[in-house]
Amino acid sequence: MLKISISILSLGLLVACSEVEVKETPNIADSWTKDNSSDLGKNIAIQEEIDIKLFLERHRDWEMTTTGSGLQYFVYKEGDGDTVKRKDLAEVEYSITLLDGTVCYLMPPDEYVEVKVDQSEVETGLQEALKLMRVGDKMKVIIPSHIGHGILGDMDKIPPLTTLVVDIHLLGMK
Repeated sequence: MLKISISILSLGLLVACSEVEVKETPNIADSWTKDNSSDLGKNIAIQEEIDIKLFLERHRDWEMTTTGSGLQYFVYKEGDGDTVKRKDLAEVEYSITLLDGTVCYLMPPDEYVEVKVDQSEVETGLQEALKLMRVGDKMKVIIPSHIGHGILGDMDKIPPLTTLVVDIHLLGMK
């Protein structure tokens, strides 16, 4: 009798498991149409906003300020130098991570890059953050995808439609 019960149970599990439908994550490109592009964009923005809020729940000590573009920033070490202006050549150290902590870019120690403010290939969100800084400032910045690398990512380490967390130090200006 025990063998029959185990056989029936095994057969039942086999049948039940074979009927489970595996759903794939929908590809945005597959669901896009001209008619629904606005709704799709709104849904992406809403999900990104939720992801940022969840991230900030884990970083309650970050006293974020939000700009009109959606950029969020927190100066955690204040400098005493001049403020950045349009066309300045800013010398910066930075690291870029994703909300899940994945490191995309990390500056080697004692190295920096020069960024021409408002006139370089650097994403809009980082340009905006630089103009909020003074020489010596260290800032945490959350850059939503629409002012980051957008729908394409950077074609290297930053995926499409990704929120970025940037830790930036303004070393000087030329």
